[in-house]
Amino acid sequence: MKKILFLALLVSFTLFNSCSVDDNTADFQVEFLPIETVEIPAEFNFGETHEITVTYKRPTTCHSFSSFQYVPEENNVRNVAVINFVTLGNDCETLEDDLQSESFSFSVLDTEPYTFKFWQGKDASGQDMYLIYEVPVNN
Repeated sequence: MKKILFLALLVSFTLFNSCSVDDNTADFQVEFLPIETVEIPAEFNFGETHEITVTYKRPTTCHSFSSFQYVPEENNVRNVAVINFVTLGNDCETLEDDLQSESFSFSVLDTEPYTFKFWQGKDASGQDMYLIYEVPVNN
């Protein structure tokens, strides 16, 4: 549902801005930000909903939280990344250690353990890096 809302917002904002007679450039962009830390339960209870909180550094005053990219994969693996809107053309101030926390709810619908991969950016060779947590499920 959050993905659909995000995409609808993104499309409507882009269409609105693309009608400018001055130019056809958008006034914002979307950026993934590396996750610094994660608060996740040590175990889940089957059939319950648990809150997961991530912390990331906001690099400038032009960055604002948009949503999470949440991608389920096979074998109960979940990839999670933080998405920010970045306003362009403004006087952005660089921020030092401006930690932001955001949470999402996770419903446990399987009795097998879940593996969460929280995106931490790319290494020197361009490979994605992740904080990885395997969470067992109590029946």
